Amino acid sequence: MSPSVMLLRREWRWRAVLVATLAGLLLTPGLVAGVAMAQAPACDPPAGRDDGWKLAAPETVGLDPAALCALVPRFTAWTQADMHAVLVVRHGALVFEHYFKGEDETWGRSRGVVEFAPEVKHDLRSITKSVTSLVLGIAIDHGWVPGVDTPVLSLLPQYADLRSPELDRITLRHLLTMSAGLKWDENIPYSNPENSEIQMDYAPDPYRYVLTRPVDSAPGAIWNYSGGGAALISAVLHKATGKTEDVLLQETLFDPLGIHDVDWARYPKTNEPAAASGLRMRPRDLAKLGQLVLNHGMWDGKQIVSAAWIDASITPQIQASQLYFYGYQWWLGRSLVDKHQVDWAVGYGLGGQRLYVLPQLDMVVLVMTGLYRSEIQSVVPLIALNRYALAAVRQ
Repeated sequence: MSPSVMLLRREWRWRAVLVATLAGLLLTPGLVAGVAMAQAPACDPPAGRDDGWKLAAPETVGLDPAALCALVPRFTAWTQADMHAVLVVRHGALVFEHYFKGEDETWGRSRGVVEFAPEVKHDLRSITKSVTSLVLGIAIDHGWVPGVDTPVLSLLPQYADLRSPELDRITLRHLLTMSAGLKWDENIPYSNPENSEIQMDYAPDPYRYVLTRPVDSAPGAIWNYSGGGAALISAVLHKATGKTEDVLLQETLFDPLGIHDVDWARYPKTNEPAAASGLRMRPRDLAKLGQLVLNHGMWDGKQIVSAAWIDASITPQIQASQLYFYGYQWWLGRSLVDKHQVDWAVGYGLGGQRLYVLPQLDMVVLVMTGLYRSEIQSVVPLIALNRYALAAVRQ
């Protein structure tokens, strides 16, 4: 199911599942840190690799290793959670990484049971949207694309035949904030051919498909979950630079971060990269993007994305649901740590893919699961974040 189902139509079910899940786990002997455990669990330190990451022990960055490492037996035993990977970064150092074995798929196609490891790539699903936002920011920083208040159709002259007073009011900002006002439904399962993203993916021209959706609200007025916005951003990038998004992204973002092993799902009819959900990356490489956002667009002393773009991306731009605000293709939420509210931005992908960025704690937490069709896909990452990564914060 799409994230919008989880975030809009079934929030009451989330709460029920969350309460039931937490209650059940709290009653399960040996699965919660400090409950019926004879000794503090041990976990291996992150592996040394030539990938640009500094490594540190949790206790050297103000994290309690026993509280953090307790997630390993919890999620090893809780097979229903289908946890695949958890990584924690603090003060610029990778301090925790653990991989599990579980059922997985690639863009809806089963991969069977996978033994995950640092070199094994994973679907990002809709975290791809957050990455698309980053590369648009780079393009605007370089002057290849005008600012966010530029009308979209003015940047896509190949679709001039579709112009209308209503479409002319849609800007890049509206695409970034999922408020373009076009009729779009990802609230039904992706197995349903009526799902708007599925129709877009298999259309002869995915971008024309998006632009021919009826206008049903004023741009900027209503948030509605849509992969069509990311697709149109990708079309704008291609038109402005002459490069498809995968090529542009590799040159301007991935190469400077030392990321060289990625895959893309592509539209079947056009072979262009699917900008809303098609990216596959190694977890350690995806965590670099979280650190880039945490560092206001800097990596290894070099400004890759402007700080202004990062700040706008993770500032609330629109109300997305009762639980979340929305920035520029980033979700914005909060947790409670030692009775203090801690705000976070998160790249949010179907199946339980989460890239949490926590500026107040100088921390990045990456969670990847295989819960593509499960109601608890919204619960499991939050348990990993709140009950382990954030519960480990000591200073």
